[in-house]
This record gives sequence, structure tokens and C-alpha cells, in this order.
Amino acid sequence: MRAMILAAGLGTRLRPLTNTIPKPLLPVGGTPLIVWNLLLLRRYGIRDVMINVHHLGSLIEQELGDGKTFDMRISYSPESTLLGTGGGLKQAEAFFQGEAFLVLNGDTLFELNLENLIRFHEQENPLATMVVREDPDAERWGAVELDSEQRIIRINGRGGIGSDSLRQRMFAGVHIVHPHLLRTVPSGRESSIIDAYVHEIQSGERVLSYPLAGYWSDVGTPARYAAAQQAVDEGLLRLADRK
Repeated sequence: MRAMILAAGLGTRLRPLTNTIPKPLLPVGGTPLIVWNLLLLRRYGIRDVMINVHHLGSLIEQELGDGKTFDMRISYSPESTLLGTGGGLKQAEAFFQGEAFLVLNGDTLFELNLENLIRFHEQENPLATMVVREDPDAERWGAVELDSEQRIIRINGRGGIGSDSLRQRMFAGVHIVHPHLLRTVPSGRESSIIDAYVHEIQSGERVLSYPLAGYWSDVGTPARYAAAQQAVDEGLLRLADRK
């Protein structure tokens, strides 16, 4: 399976740090954020990775190169203007070769057995599998609502018909996607992949959830950046082997 890491954001909430360093290269435990995710992918046998870049993107390319340092193959999708999660995936569509692919956020740290996630997706064969987690602030992050069969019915209050029996979770920013999801995403324009999800759910497509119970952090603010550093110091988060 191939993967894409979304790394084109501006990192405005972490300024002034991100004025000269793109957020994916900010160090956590002495290792750039994006390298944590690259090594996690490699731990589970994923070696072909696409990274979209925009703000200070050349620095990301200089740091990671073609991936040989990590025994991986890294490609880049430069965005002259930000395309968002939908437009960014659409621009890289050819890279996925018509097969399901894994998507990660370049500013998120998490612990998850990707082998089990991929096995679940392949066995169930939905349009997409979204990794979700319990969080009391799910609505602030963007809530997803699940039925008893782990099927996602609504995202941010949009999609199918809600009911009192639906359970609320937050989307962790990790998902396995079939390129069919991109069919309504406009090319060369900014868009959110959530719009495509809502459209497909309303069309009757099956989108499933997969639970994440381990460590997760969106390293998007100074407070969460400091918390991630502390998590490494306390052994709550461990870097995958570089070798």
C-alpha cells in the first residue's frame, strides 16, 4: 500500500517557530515531526510515500530527499497555492495507481498498528476507513457519528440521518481511502476531503471507522508541541527504529 503525508500547511499557530522552519520539520525528541511518521510507515512495510508541500517546501525536500536515507521512496507534490486536503489528494491521484492508499497528517503524532488497520480495511472493503478516537472535545476537532456497526453516518453534522443511538468520536486524521472518493473533488482548486466524504455517504457508500486507543497528538499549538516533547521524555511515545 502507498501512503500520502499532508505537509503543505502554513503552521500559523506555531509562529514564530514556523517562520523559518516548516512545521513538519519541527523536532520532537530531536527528530523532525514528519520523520516520526515516515518511520512509522516503514515499520509496517509502507515504503512508497507522497508528500505535498507548500510553505518552505524546499526545506522538506532537502531534509528528506528521495527517501533513500530511510530505505523508502519519497515523491513530492508541490502546491503553488494551497489546495486543502481534497485538492492536495486530487493533485497526487496518479501516484495511487487506482489502489487504496493511506493518508496521514504531517503534524500529527500517534501510535497505531497500521498492519491491523490495513487488514481491517481489506477485509471489510469499504470506500474508506477513518481512524477515530474518543475525545470529550470531539465537536471542536470535527465530530464523526458512528452507528452500531462502526459505519460513519455523519461528519461535522453532515451526511446521513442522525439518531440518538449514534456515538460521537473525533477523526484522528488517519484514513485509508479508495481513489473513488476523489471522483467529485475538483482539480486544481482548494477543497476539503470532508466534502467528498459527505457526498459519498449521502450517496450510500460505506465509510467505516477504526478505533485508536493509543497516543495521539495534533502538534498544532505551542502547548501541544510542548506536550509532545514531554510525552517523548516520559516514554509515552517512542520513535520507530531508523534501521
